[in-house]
Amino acid sequence: MNFNSQTFSSTRKPKTFNNPERFIEGWYWVIPSRNLRVGEVKPVTILGRELVIYRGKDKRVVTFDAYCPHMGAHLAEGKVEGNALRCFFHHWKFDAEGMCIDIPCLDTPFSLKLQTWPTAEKYGMIWVWTGEIPQQPLPFVPELEQKECDVAITSHFVINCHPNVVMINAIDAQHLNTVHKLPVEIIFERQELNENAIIFSNITPINENFFFIKLIRPFYKKAITYSVCYWYGSTGIVTIGPDFFHVHSMFTLRLLEGGKAKGQILLITKKRKGIFGWLYNQVGLWLTNIAGKYFLMGDIKIVQTIQFDLKTPIKADQSIMQFINYVEKQQSRMWGTWQEARSHDVESKPKRERWQDTMSND
Repeated sequence: MNFNSQTFSSTRKPKTFNNPERFIEGWYWVIPSRNLRVGEVKPVTILGRELVIYRGKDKRVVTFDAYCPHMGAHLAEGKVEGNALRCFFHHWKFDAEGMCIDIPCLDTPFSLKLQTWPTAEKYGMIWVWTGEIPQQPLPFVPELEQKECDVAITSHFVINCHPNVVMINAIDAQHLNTVHKLPVEIIFERQELNENAIIFSNITPINENFFFIKLIRPFYKKAITYSVCYWYGSTGIVTIGPDFFHVHSMFTLRLLEGGKAKGQILLITKKRKGIFGWLYNQVGLWLTNIAGKYFLMGDIKIVQTIQFDLKTPIKADQSIMQFINYVEKQQSRMWGTWQEARSHDVESKPKRERWQDTMSND
């Protein structure tokens, strides 16, 4: 598409972005790690698929499809034995790889295997990969990739809006002025971290005349950071602060039926040594939580009622268009079945048309 005017009417619709029947193959949050004790088994429903998770004696978390292949009993009614799970109904037992290892009425169990899903833990959360083999790492804060962190798991929420639409809020430069009254033009620069992750960094100089900036200016040399790192189109990490204290807010969402979203907010910062370092971090995370709730008040009004349809994008929406293009380029799966999503029209062509993510106001 060629944008030769300030606005235009789009006739092409994205196939994955804001689609209530599709999601990006990737890592998705399940529950906080603290909510699953050793020897405990729980039912969970993720992206329309019923699963069961348990923590074995070795503390590893395992995820299966929810129903026993014998007669369909729900495995969450079963019992964890060592690192395996035994069905409550007829006591068939499955190891952590999903292999059936015991059927009480048979000397030798059938050679059958439950569908298992790659599972991992990071930032105090349990995550599941929605494909066969993880192609990319768990979502991480780029500047803290190899560092220990302090994490505060705050509120979780259900919202009447697709996760993709919630994600663009952080890079919607116009709404930072109109809703949040920030008296500065925000300009984002895009950088691809990998095929599933993209970073938008603010490159606008901060107005040194602001009272708050003058107050903290003696304590830092670089400009105040504002950047957003997206993973799999549904986890966004907002990094903000002067160079002496960066706090990272992770908004991780998953698609619910009807195009709604369920999300969890995590606040993350670099671990600091000693009791004073710990106290310093706790105060910083607490203040960030308060500030975050203040900013979210206005945004929630919008995302609870919005019927997103970007009919008339302008130059100020460039970062949003880039995000949509990033989502469209990734492998998508179908809500509920987790089967690969395939199109029967233009997506089958070797060189399919993609959403244009640059525009001009000529």
